[in-house]
Order: sequence, then structure tokens, then C-alpha cells
Amino acid sequence: MIDDDIRYRAVDSRDARFDGVFFTAVTSTGIYCRPSCPAVTPKRVNCTFYPSAAAAQGAGFRACRRCRPDAVPGSPEWNHRADLVGRAMRLIGDGIVDREGVAGLAQRLGYSSRQLQRQLTAELGAGPIALARARRAQTARLLLQTTELPVTEIAFAAGFASVRQFNDTVREVYDRTPSGLRAEVTAGRRTATPAGGLTLRLAHRGALDSDHLIDFLALRAVPGVEEVVPGPRPGVRTYRRTLALPYGHGIAEVDGLAPEDRTRGWLDCRLFLADLRDLPTAVQRLRILFDLDADPDAVDGRLGADPLLGALVRARPGLRSPGHVDPHELAVRAVLGQQVTVGAARTLAGRLAEKYGAALPEPSGGLRLLFPTAGALAVADPEDFAMPAARRRALTGLCAALAEGVVRLDGGVDREEAAARLLALPGIGPWTVGYLRMRALADPDVFLPSDVGVRHGLTRLGAPGDPKSADRAAQAWAPWRSYAVHRLWAGAARDTSTGTENTRA
Repeated sequence: MIDDDIRYRAVDSRDARFDGVFFTAVTSTGIYCRPSCPAVTPKRVNCTFYPSAAAAQGAGFRACRRCRPDAVPGSPEWNHRADLVGRAMRLIGDGIVDREGVAGLAQRLGYSSRQLQRQLTAELGAGPIALARARRAQTARLLLQTTELPVTEIAFAAGFASVRQFNDTVREVYDRTPSGLRAEVTAGRRTATPAGGLTLRLAHRGALDSDHLIDFLALRAVPGVEEVVPGPRPGVRTYRRTLALPYGHGIAEVDGLAPEDRTRGWLDCRLFLADLRDLPTAVQRLRILFDLDADPDAVDGRLGADPLLGALVRARPGLRSPGHVDPHELAVRAVLGQQVTVGAARTLAGRLAEKYGAALPEPSGGLRLLFPTAGALAVADPEDFAMPAARRRALTGLCAALAEGVVRLDGGVDREEAAARLLALPGIGPWTVGYLRMRALADPDVFLPSDVGVRHGLTRLGAPGDPKSADRAAQAWAPWRSYAVHRLWAGAARDTSTGTENTRA
């Protein structure tokens, strides 16, 4: 817990680690900022602190034009917390309020709308409507300043119900009309992307080891759905993939970092969307995939102090625990990879994508397909699953459970309940459940003591690799055991004899 004195010291030192964790409103100017704002530090008596941008906006403050507090990384709490507020924030980030309303959000969480409003207001100073409104305002600014779209199209693409509501919100949040906000950015920046595309920056805090992320994704890239290609600059690689989104399909391109850019604070991204209403959802899912809301200082501080992992952490700061853009896809791929090498799992996934995935209207480089839905695979011909009969039954049973809603893997699900429902399915064991908790449900504290890669990683460090010893060693790594798993996997990757459970999915 941090109090207002600690918050003010963070503001005084312009500490970017707190960006997105809280916001500073300055009563003498009527603006709110991120803690790292480069402007002159306001007097303590003039500072009020809010846990969310929506709360600051609701109190009548407008966003600082200099530090753009709406563009900061999200608080790491919202991806990791398992309580109602954390689950609600993940669903709001994915756009559920815009698509299903507050009633839909409450139903997904298993609470009444009144209970939900009360809990969010108590912790964040704003209810679900205000939080969704702040999200829409940020999307509107992004579209105004990166595209030449007509203002009317932007209003509805950002999720506003009317142009009047859009105009009023932009004036309240940014103290500018939409045309004034657009005029702050030169036209050249808005036309730098190929037709139909958007260029944006995905902010993160602290160091980021993008090589680890892209290596991890490249090893598992499903042909036709994902690829890693040379980036726009020498020494930079770009991860590309197709996206199945609520209103249509999309293609995402995210560039890794050159060595000199690892602490600059953002990844360059390009999005090509069939429907611009999917922009905020696509951004949120990419943030989860690249674990961009993490606090690497907290994670590395804990793991770096450990006698066993410390040297690994110091050698590669900023290692992340990647999530996924589609939990259902990840679940299918986890079962496909049971007891086979990562190459074999990737080949199986590619074959299923070719037969059951939807084709893009036009190919883009090596991208041609959307990964098959759980519903499509639930009724697929079992003979198309080139695997033992028991695993075929596990896959069709899992897909049916996902398609029917018996098992949910969205950001609003209770992790313990999801784990119990998964374990009740034939052929789904503890490793698969742990892997899905770690990647699909963004659980930062999952350990896989029986995993082959974990065991290899431990033995490379001179520690016992048996499951009981591994589990005992991991107790010291809580609450960041998912990151410890990736540390051990990265070490084991240098061992060419490793190739089964640890590398699947």
C-alpha cells in the first residue's frame, strides 16, 4: 500500500514506475497528470491523487497535454488481481461495457450492477460507465491524432452513442474540441501508415526484454496465423498475427526493440482492422500478449535477490510473462502440444487452421487465416486430429466446453473456478491448467514443478530438478512464480535435448 506522501515523492522525482498506478490532479491548474510528468512539480497542498483517470475526470480535471496521462501503461494490479475489481477492470479494458452494457458486465462477473458500482467506486473513484467513458476518450484521441477519418466516423468507432456525446466528452477530458485536438498533431504523422492502418505506441514501464518475447512467440508461430519477420530497422524483428475481434478481423504488427531502445518506454505497433470499433479491444489484447502492464522492477527485485535466480535476472532484466490474444486458441494449442515437441504442435495447429480456420479476404505476407474457433473444432472430424484417441477426445471435449460456456477463460472469470472446471474435463491435467492460468488468465504466480523445461532449467543452475524439490525452491519466488518459470525456460532453451512438455502450446 502507498500513501499520499509516497505518491508525492514519486511525483517530485518523476518516477515513471508509478505511471498508471495513480494520477495526480493539480487544483491550481485543473489538470491531471501521470507521476512522471516533466512539468514543474506542483506544491503538495495543490495535489490530489486519484486511482484512475476516470476518477480524475469525474472530479472535473482535464488531461495534461504535455504528459498525456491517458497513454500510460495500465496498473499491473488489474491484470493480476483475482478479486472482483481486478476481474471487472480486465473486462472493461476488453470493451464489454461498450458491447454489453453494465448489466452484461455484472452478469459475467456474477454480481448485481449495484454491487459492482459500489465496489468499483470504492476502489477506483469511478463506476463502470465512467471507466468505459475514459477508455472511449483515449480511443477518440488516438483516432483523431493518427488518422484522417471524418470526425463522425471516429465518434462511433470510439464507442460513443452520438456525435454530441463524443464532442462533450472530448471537451471535458482534453479541454479541446475534436478538431482542436487533431490540429495538435501534424498531418504527416497521420498519413505515415499504409491505407487502412493505424500506427500507435504500446507503452510499458521499466526494462523490456523484447528478444525473449519474440523468441517465445516465433518458436510457437502457427503457419498462416502468425509470423516473425525482419523489422523496419536493422536488428529489429516484427511479430505479426491475425486477430479475431468482436466486430471483425484484424492484423497486428509489433516491432521488437533494438538494444539501445530497451528502456525507451514503448513498442511500435501497426494495426489493420476491418472495423475500427475493434481498436481498443485489439490494443488491450496485444498488451496482455506482451505483458506490457507488468512492473518489472517489482518482479526483478524479488527474483533478483534469490541466490538461485539472481544471476539470470541481472543478465536479462525485464523478462515478461507473455499472455495471449485469444484464450480459446491457447487452450486448443495447449492440448495439441501434449507430449510432443513444439515443432510437432505447431504443425498440428497449422493443419487445423488450414482446414477449419476462416480465410482473410486478402493475404498479408504470410498471414492468411484466423485460428479456428472452439465451436468449429468441437464439431470437426476427429480424424483430422493427428493424435492419439485419448488426446482427440480431450480436444473435442475442451472445445465443446468452451463453445457452450461450460468453461470460461475470459478476463472476468474466477481463476479457481476456471481451474476446477478445466480439471473436470477428460484429458486435462494440472500442467495444462497451470499453463492456461499463467498465459490465458494472466496469473503471475503459477509454478509448473513437473514441467520438463523447468526441471532442465533448475539442473542447469545446479539445483535438484525433481518436482518436490522444484516446488520447495519456488516458494521463495512468490508472488512472481510465472516469471520464474520463464526464467527457467529461457535457460533450458539452450539445452537442445529439451523438447516436450515445456515447449508445447
